[in-house]
Amino acid sequence: MKRLIPIIAVSALSLAGCANTAPFSGNVYSANQAGTAQNVTLGTITALRQVQIQADSRAGGLVGTVGGGAIGGILGSGIGGGSGRQIATVVGAMGGAAAGSAAEERLNRITAWEIEVRKENGQSIIVVQKADQPFQVGQRVRIVGNGNNASVVPF
Repeated sequence: MKRLIPIIAVSALSLAGCANTAPFSGNVYSANQAGTAQNVTLGTITALRQVQIQADSRAGGLVGTVGGGAIGGILGSGIGGGSGRQIATVVGAMGGAAAGSAAEERLNRITAWEIEVRKENGQSIIVVQKADQPFQVGQRVRIVGNGNNASVVPF
């Protein structure tokens, strides 16, 4: 049983980071956007700030919580004997579930840019997207799309 603990731990933590982060990129289009006309507006970056996007887990946080709880319960069951062992198992499972949930949340954070762009009409907008390409203040860019589906791309 003790040989399985590292395998279970690695498996749970590997699965905990299974959020799909691709939609946060300015280089990825959703199926709904493909084949449809997109608005294009030109502008200049006036401010950049590095931020974090908290991606949703595909499993709704269950992988980290359940995996951590299982590992904590297994580790707790190895402590003491009789009713002490049972209490240690429950406490280990609860602590493991909390730790697993927190670990999954941290693994699902994506480094992103908050990009403020002054459009040619004088209006300023902010778009937050995955930091998978370099930008700099003063850079000319295109804003592709609008509303909930806008991304900033180099001009």
